[in-house]
Amino acid sequence: MLNAWHLPVAPFVKQNKDQLIITLWLSGIGLPERVMLRTEIDNEETPLAMHRRRKTAANGVSIWQVALDISSGQPRRRYSFKLLWENRQLWFTPQGFSRFPPARLEQFAIDAPDDGPQWVADQVFYQIFPDRFARSQPRGEQQDKVYHHHAAGHPIVLRDWDDPLTAQAGGSTFYGGDLDGISEKLPYLKKLGVTALYLNPVFVAPSVHKYDTEDYRHVDPQFGGDEALLRLRHNTQQLNMRLILDGVFNHSGDSHAWFDRHNRGTGGACHNPDSRWRSWYSFDEQGRARDWLGYASLPKLDYQSPTLVEEIYQGEESIVRHWLKAPWNMDGWRLDVVHMLGEDGGARNNLHHISGITRAAKETLPQAYIFGEHFGDARQWLQADAEDAAMNYRGFTLPVWAFLANTDIAYDPQKIDAQTCAAWMDNYRAGLSHQQQLRMFNQLDSHDTPRFKTVLGKDVARLPLAVVWLFSWPGTPCIYYGDEVGLDGANDPFCRKTFPWDKKRQDAQLLALYQRMAKLRTRSQALRRGGCQVIYAQENVLVFVRVWQQQRVLVAINRGEACEVVLEDSPLLENRRWQAKEGNGLAQDGILSLPAISACVWLGQ
Repeated sequence: MLNAWHLPVAPFVKQNKDQLIITLWLSGIGLPERVMLRTEIDNEETPLAMHRRRKTAANGVSIWQVALDISSGQPRRRYSFKLLWENRQLWFTPQGFSRFPPARLEQFAIDAPDDGPQWVADQVFYQIFPDRFARSQPRGEQQDKVYHHHAAGHPIVLRDWDDPLTAQAGGSTFYGGDLDGISEKLPYLKKLGVTALYLNPVFVAPSVHKYDTEDYRHVDPQFGGDEALLRLRHNTQQLNMRLILDGVFNHSGDSHAWFDRHNRGTGGACHNPDSRWRSWYSFDEQGRARDWLGYASLPKLDYQSPTLVEEIYQGEESIVRHWLKAPWNMDGWRLDVVHMLGEDGGARNNLHHISGITRAAKETLPQAYIFGEHFGDARQWLQADAEDAAMNYRGFTLPVWAFLANTDIAYDPQKIDAQTCAAWMDNYRAGLSHQQQLRMFNQLDSHDTPRFKTVLGKDVARLPLAVVWLFSWPGTPCIYYGDEVGLDGANDPFCRKTFPWDKKRQDAQLLALYQRMAKLRTRSQALRRGGCQVIYAQENVLVFVRVWQQQRVLVAINRGEACEVVLEDSPLLENRRWQAKEGNGLAQDGILSLPAISACVWLGQ
């Protein structure tokens, strides 16, 4: 049987000035007579002969190498391996062996040079829905001001922090969380291991979720206004924490001065065909504005308009650029429903405009982090470098849900085994460069989904497995506020409960697990930047190893009964003493002894 090993990291890839030294390990009976590296020069397929360097008798592995010139050409270096015998060939790719050449976008890929934000892979993110995280004291006179929420047809509802959520007035119900409240809780977040914050929208808007923007250039007074955001930015900088804002550029709110559905006298586009903002929205033949998914309060922005493009991202004083500059100095943008943004009420020329947003951000702040919201396949945008990364629902959240909770995002049944789960996750990763994989935004849940604890239902004992997985799979982990203390909740609005600051209502064991995993990830270069190889995936058990130079981290996820797993011989694992860092499993002589419903992590010494 022929075996091959390669990951797009050291020790398999090493840079020597203007060359990448690419290494392939092979073992087994009937080794190939020749090995070619299939790469590209200016998009032209180019074969490079690899040279067999030596044979290590101890493990029978033959080592093949070639130098790849990176002094010119496009920075994304795609490659695969062509194994040749006298009368046949095999190809080796991130998804293993194939008898036919791989698709261009399913090969190994390294960005050299890599001009993406270098800091992202080292972070532990925390997502905050501002109204529900923490309420500061004392409060400004504008913060609890009652106003009429036109879209809901009634005044906003103010509730005490511990009042239960109800399905009524979900978008109009305020609990008083604010940005100064976040500032006050930064020591808690620091202790948790958080190094970066992603905030749901903070700009002026009538709803609690703030996705119906009324003013892109000011922070909502209920959250403390512009001054509170400046204080939070200063406080996060003091703690070396990054801060990401939510960019809602697909649509505005209907109360925005540009649109003015409610006739506040701004000369907005809704009722005024001669409005200077009329071209910023799309209207049908009856003069009705096209909206987002049937929500009349969310009229779509129309990027056919050059002046809208200038205002949102292109102009030197555009909204995208404004918040990345002093005194705000934000670290990037999460782009809401980014795949739907475009022209003429739809997504026409979408890639052009998303690329424009990213380009404007990078011109203003070269290390800005731009990632999009995609529940579907985001690779079209990523492969075009229109974004740095995406919310990794398709490549992480959904397969984890399917494997541990037997459901998909629509709550339809989806029971898969470990082999299917591994194939799903590996297939998705195969379309991305190594650096892109490390920047993908991994979450177990968010403000747009039920809490994973609730999704698990009767299988809630599997929750710790998902937490370990979150911190050890390629990508930057993000904790949705409250997950770490066991907050539950079904779909919106119930996934947006207030944070339970009373420790009697918190799951202390779960919180401790989050803290341990955050610390382990921060201390492990392999977990933050290493390659990933699934080495066992059968029935209830999935095992993978993270590799960085000589570092190894072994992770085993077992959703079923206690069992023993015999790992195949692999040069990635041999000559290692495994030190348990999480879980009660044992790893010795290629055999893993796994407790029932467990996640185990070992460091290879």
